[in-house]
Amino acid sequence: MGLSQSGGVYLAPPPQFFAGIGLRLLATGLFACMSLCVRLASVEAPVGQIMFWRSAVALVPIVAYLAVQGQFPGGLRTRYPFGHVKRSLFGCVAMAFSFLSLKYLPLALAAALGFLAPLLVIPTAVVFLRERPGLLVVLAALVGFAGVGLMLLPALAGPSLDMGVVIGVGAGIAMAATTAAAKIEIKRLTATEPPGTIAFYFALVCAVGGVMTAPFGWVATEGGTLAWLIGAGFTGGLAHIAMTEAVARAPVSTLAPFEYTAMLWAMGFDLLVFGLLPVPLSLLGAALVVGAAALVAFGERQRR
Repeated sequence: MGLSQSGGVYLAPPPQFFAGIGLRLLATGLFACMSLCVRLASVEAPVGQIMFWRSAVALVPIVAYLAVQGQFPGGLRTRYPFGHVKRSLFGCVAMAFSFLSLKYLPLALAAALGFLAPLLVIPTAVVFLRERPGLLVVLAALVGFAGVGLMLLPALAGPSLDMGVVIGVGAGIAMAATTAAAKIEIKRLTATEPPGTIAFYFALVCAVGGVMTAPFGWVATEGGTLAWLIGAGFTGGLAHIAMTEAVARAPVSTLAPFEYTAMLWAMGFDLLVFGLLPVPLSLLGAALVVGAAALVAFGERQRR
């Protein structure tokens, strides 16, 4: 407890508030490590195989977490199996596009495209829900889409078309769209379903979806590739747990800004592991996308 500048009394945030912020930062770092493992595994392994390992191995820490919480196996009972299937299918498609984007793009550009999801919701809400977003939100969306154009420009302006970049950016945009759809389903499920249960069924469905691609050309999992596949699963599962615990300790609106530290992780891994940074024009485009997403989040918070 202390005094505000106006002389009034304010209550100091409880310790779990700062623990929530720390866990959110940890989750962001773990997701970045997962992306690094996916990128390294994608040198040899196809997307479907990476999806299987990422999801199947993630079940280990998720089940352990549910057991510690006293929610296993009882917590797996659900009254909305179709809701879990819908959320998981959207999530599986988003994961596939995300891994495809990571295969062709630097981590920083792939991470920036992940922030397109709230921007893509805006035109959808205008067309289908007849919403009228504020001027700030509209301008932010336009800036974000201009950023995507800048990210694509180096691939389109060279003497030869860089199809890898075009595929990566296209996959990133598709990932953002399907992620937005998945988030809507998650929002509906969280009204009645525990977060751990949602994470479990998501990992289970994605593992099944991944293993169905086995007849289409999996590679032998040995050495470094196997290590990266297992690493992607464990870091992804631990990231979901850290995220769940963070939300339990601090408001989502407070935690949201710390999501943008993902760009710092991605740029650091690009430099330290791969010795590269995107060209300045692509970096500028990535900065515009991330900044636009932050403005949309700020505008939504102001509206509420």
